[in-house]
Amino acid sequence: MAHVVVPEAESILDKEFKVLDKGFVRLVDYLGGDARIVQAARVSYGEGTKSYREDAALIDYLLRHEHTSPFEQVILTFHVKLPIFVARQWIRHRTARVNEMSSRYSILPDEFYVPATEDLAVQSKDNKQGRSDEPLSATEAEEVLGVIQQAQDQAYDGYSALIERNLARELARIVLPVSVYTQWYWQIDLHNLFRFFQLRLDPHAQKEIRLYAQTMLEITRAVAPMAVDSFERNLLHGVRFSGPEMEELRRRLSALQDSTGQLGQSGESVQALQPEVGHLKGKDLERFEEKLKTGRQL
Repeated sequence: MAHVVVPEAESILDKEFKVLDKGFVRLVDYLGGDARIVQAARVSYGEGTKSYREDAALIDYLLRHEHTSPFEQVILTFHVKLPIFVARQWIRHRTARVNEMSSRYSILPDEFYVPATEDLAVQSKDNKQGRSDEPLSATEAEEVLGVIQQAQDQAYDGYSALIERNLARELARIVLPVSVYTQWYWQIDLHNLFRFFQLRLDPHAQKEIRLYAQTMLEITRAVAPMAVDSFERNLLHGVRFSGPEMEELRRRLSALQDSTGQLGQSGESVQALQPEVGHLKGKDLERFEEKLKTGRQL
């Protein structure tokens, strides 16, 4: 196979894309692109690259039918600057290779994440791990930001004092909060990167990590635009139904067709049609209704 060079990716190599107040993402390197996926998929046939439309159709077929190995041929390496609390969510994606800045060797700079005023909200009543959609008032937000910044200043003052006393850096760092920024190199293949995007672009993911994922998705689009388009169409904006959910969907469509003589002529929505007579109950029914409304996997 010839070395795959993607001009759009070459043009953004080492360019910083700002995320949050002090963070960024850079594409450090990449291996392959759409052409590599196509070449890998066609290797058993001994056929080369065909037309753009045929290549896009092949990539779409591979993704829809979960033929994942050709996507693993494409590898991206990112340099990311991010708060530690985001890194601790991120590191759960164990299919990547990571090299993180070490605070045992280096003195961490005085850089902490401070949320924007509009991102400050109370705890959600129905989501134990997230914030609500209700922002704080201007007065409350100002007070909260004051508390956050004061705590960060005090923590870094303590850290600096311990460093000046020549305490081991691996011990001095323990006074720092999870809002302090770290950096890492993060290398991952395209198949597992798409899985990262599926989870971290979901509306239920924490906003801060979603912003990183959104930036990285656009960077990835420069490397493999056909693959990203297919991912968005089939996975990111698609949804899977369980067996019972499919039965409920068939029941509603059948009832709607029987009541109108022709599907879609009554003005009734599939979501609203006789949910009480189906087999889904409670949380199962709520999840099904949410899928119909948003198209997101829950």
